[in-house]
Amino acid sequence: MSWRVLYDDDCGLCKWMLAGLLRWDRERVLVPVPLQSEEAGELLSDLAPAEAMGSWHLVAPDGRRFSAGAALPVLLARLPGGRVPAAAFAAMPGLTERGYRWVAEHRAGLARFVPVSSKQRAAEYVGTKKAAARRPLPGTA
Repeated sequence: MSWRVLYDDDCGLCKWMLAGLLRWDRERVLVPVPLQSEEAGELLSDLAPAEAMGSWHLVAPDGRRFSAGAALPVLLARLPGGRVPAAAFAAMPGLTERGYRWVAEHRAGLARFVPVSSKQRAAEYVGTKKAAARRPLPGTA
């Protein structure tokens, strides 16, 4: 029942925000997948490269894909205590999309407010989650 979170591996702010979501994910349903990976290429094969790299994406276990602001309420609904914020974002899809686009367009400037050490720890944490998701479960190898 894994949900794939496709993110820009070259973006420190993106990894910092993703690390927060992965820490919130106590049920471990989220699997981080860099947009630059072969797996992301397969999951987004129907998109032009610019469109694939133009936002983050959430891919459900059944293959449904949600992108940009539309992915936020879907993701939040899967996290403990996330149903109320998910409902709020879902109730305002236009505002959610505009907010997402604003952050995406200003991510380089916003990243300056996150200490380098925090971004480094976040990158390491996301890396450990990627590696853990790739390991076979005991008894299945």
